Amino acid sequence: MFTGIVEERGEIIAREDLAEAARFRIRGPVATSDASFGDSIAVNGVCLTVVELDGDAFTVDVMAETLHRSSLDRLGAGASVNLERAMAADGRFGGHIVQGHVDGVGAVVSITPSENWTVVRIAVPADLARYVVEKGSITVDGISLTVSGIGSVEGTGDWLEVSLIPTTLSETTLGTVAAGARVNLEVDVIAKYVERLTGAGQTEGGRS
Repeated sequence: MFTGIVEERGEIIAREDLAEAARFRIRGPVATSDASFGDSIAVNGVCLTVVELDGDAFTVDVMAETLHRSSLDRLGAGASVNLERAMAADGRFGGHIVQGHVDGVGAVVSITPSENWTVVRIAVPADLARYVVEKGSITVDGISLTVSGIGSVEGTGDWLEVSLIPTTLSETTLGTVAAGARVNLEVDVIAKYVERLTGAGQTEGGRS
């Protein structure tokens, strides 16, 4: 489990494409400072397993399913990525419950800077829009953020907005994102469970 509080920006230093998979080697001094074989590290919000460690770099294998369902498929050597180690049992819960299971990929529609914050609008896949509420939590490329606005535009679909403070811009990859960029989205897991339980109760004649 993660909290969406990015610990550092890492760098992909190598990518090897395999049969129905890819292997990434990623530099991350903080992420590797106490890492061991088999540990979980979130890379742009995707929970991945450490299969090798080499100094301040670690290697992960990414299966085809994960590549297809996330933006990792578009990343190669030189790309910056948000890194977060799995939360320790006695750690602070700084963000919200983040599983590291990407629900879909959104596209940055616009970036509107102001003196003290920047508003980023992101197009949301239609099947995820129902889970997004204003002032609710959303994970964007592994970053726990508060939804500051929602809406839809005829012909283009649903969107959400997040307002980013300077620290988020400087410490995460969202500080360099451009319109058109694809970003990983994970909606609040509680909303999915509520929907599932409510739907199951209706299907079973109201039994809980």
